[in-house]
Amino acid sequence: MKLAKLGDGPEIFHTIQGEGVSVGAPAVFIRASRCNLHCVWCDTDHTWNFEGTPWPHEKDVVPGYAKFRKADVTCDVSPADAAERILTFGCPRTVITGGEPLLQENAFLEMIGLIRERQPEHQFEVETNATRVPSAAFHKAVDQFNVSPKLSNSGMPEALRLNAATLEFFSRSPKAWFKFVVAEPADLAEILGLCEAHTLPRQRVLLMPEGRTCEELDRHSAWLAETCRDLGFRFCDRLHIRLWGDKRGV
Repeated sequence: MKLAKLGDGPEIFHTIQGEGVSVGAPAVFIRASRCNLHCVWCDTDHTWNFEGTPWPHEKDVVPGYAKFRKADVTCDVSPADAAERILTFGCPRTVITGGEPLLQENAFLEMIGLIRERQPEHQFEVETNATRVPSAAFHKAVDQFNVSPKLSNSGMPEALRLNAATLEFFSRSPKAWFKFVVAEPADLAEILGLCEAHTLPRQRVLLMPEGRTCEELDRHSAWLAETCRDLGFRFCDRLHIRLWGDKRGV
């Protein structure tokens, strides 16, 4: 499997879940490299914004920012090696994130099986951009899907970022929770439209304030929390930003 690189090894680290319905839970994160979307504000652009690719990113205007050399930010790791690294932390929850993990579904399914042989009650979360329907075997193996359909503010064409079949599949899954990062009140109309068009259950939709600093989160949190109260959504802060800022590996 192709994983993002952190330091001299794969991006596998022990932390707490900072977003979603299991926020605050101790977890091991494993980050897949490669993504089929290339959002302009992506905070894990090291998984796809490689040298020679044409995709823009909001950091292009930042002095010193440059596309990544693929060999510098990618590790090739076997499912067995990944499983062993995760098990060394002794943590009962793993979050498979990316990038887009479903691009490597079979490898992650093998890894899950190897971990469950030794920790049958191990819980697995998968972060996905909702463009691919998981196989029946993968859906069965995963305990929770954190589904993040991308809005027009991602800069991606609708035909690439929205897959009706995937959204309808997850709308029927009791394992799926939907999360949206909200920057402006205008984003709400788009979210409401997606909920209506694809019957996304509001009680399983989480809205999170946009921001990479506490100050930015605070700017959006109060009005967004009130909106969640009034519209029946769940408000979720971004705890990892509160604790550690916009840093990798924590």
